[in-house]
Amino acid sequence: MKLKRFYGMTFATILSLSALAGCSGNNNNEGSAATAAPETGNTANASAEPKQDPVTLKWALWDWEATAYYQPLIDAYKAEHPNVTIEYVDLGSTDYMTMLSTQLSGGADLDVLTIKDIPGYSNLVKQNHLEPLKGFMGDKNIDPSVYGGTVEQIEVNDEVYALPFRSDFWVVYYNKDLFDKAGVEYPSNDMTFDQYDELARKMTSGSGSEKVYGAHYHTWRSAVQLFGILDGKNNVVGGNYDFLKPTYERILKEQEDGIVMDYATLKTSSTHYSGVFYNNSVAMMNMGSWFIATQIEKVKSGESQSTNWGIVKYPHPDGVEAGTTLGTITSLAVNQKSKNKEAALDFMNFVTGEEGATVIASTGTIPAIKNDEVISSITSIDGFPTDENSKAALTTVQTYLEMPMHEKSADIEVILNESHDNIMTKNASIDEGLKDMNTRVQQLLNN
Repeated sequence: MKLKRFYGMTFATILSLSALAGCSGNNNNEGSAATAAPETGNTANASAEPKQDPVTLKWALWDWEATAYYQPLIDAYKAEHPNVTIEYVDLGSTDYMTMLSTQLSGGADLDVLTIKDIPGYSNLVKQNHLEPLKGFMGDKNIDPSVYGGTVEQIEVNDEVYALPFRSDFWVVYYNKDLFDKAGVEYPSNDMTFDQYDELARKMTSGSGSEKVYGAHYHTWRSAVQLFGILDGKNNVVGGNYDFLKPTYERILKEQEDGIVMDYATLKTSSTHYSGVFYNNSVAMMNMGSWFIATQIEKVKSGESQSTNWGIVKYPHPDGVEAGTTLGTITSLAVNQKSKNKEAALDFMNFVTGEEGATVIASTGTIPAIKNDEVISSITSIDGFPTDENSKAALTTVQTYLEMPMHEKSADIEVILNESHDNIMTKNASIDEGLKDMNTRVQQLLNN
């Protein structure tokens, strides 16, 4: 079954809500309301005739009201399985994974579990709450490669306990009018780091309020550090960060040469990345796919002056295939103690499979599976750039998680953020900052 329905909301509005509600708890997605206690809602039709062998599944999630794809997924699944009732249990987005762990440890009869972030996932695996999926995947011929390499990154002792159903990944946004004015060719979908740096230098011009910066790096560590993991040889939980030295050298040189805005100024002024793109101050900006909807909406409202824009694939190291990028995932798992395990696994399979991806894309959200039909659905939305390069930018070949699977990932994140700030503000040299990362993370890993 292929479903292509829109539910009365614009792409930008829907994806903005989805990005807010579906954030993975990392530094790229911010904010959402707390929920004091679980809230349940029965989506079944009370007047429907009872079906043979009725099943009720309880789906743990967050921000039901603000998330566009929950109800369409339930409706699509129920159309094929009328005997199944899906009840949602809204645990709220604030401390969602902690709430979920508490509920499961207390014996809550939850069946399907939405996994928000990697540290929380790791914790649930350690607590033995999640059903192992490798056997199920084999029985159902589920090919993990359709998820762009993310499934392999959440393996624990050669086992998988969740499957992704939505995904955000990093691309490069660019201002076509600024490139046209400078007489410089647009960025391509196959740029190396050196080519990206060269293009940023070509696009830097002017001074004062008229200055155009060739590129822009927001104050998240991921906007800088994670260039270093795209060759697949290193990650940010290994305890040795010497591999980041060339990345910091390149970007600090761009900062010294005025190619990008000063990090300390951005930090102290709390400048948001969207503002500098809206006001035509930057020619290129590396940022996540969640910004697509915001940019479309702000163009329509008149807030963004960057009305002629596009996206291309993330820059990559020499020898690495174009389409290699960084990302975050939201996954589904099944409670190991579910009394309706077979039905819960089937629902999970639907949501995380191609049919679920089609439904999710129809609400303007980027699913974990990005096949041709899904890409076409998203790129046909009013306001999405019409050029072929922008459409092709949504096709990825390898996505490395911003924070990979590790039991101490939350504590490692704190250390990396602090050292990153010190390097970028020049409170520490690159060597001093990397030594601080190495020492503190190694101490953490050894305890």
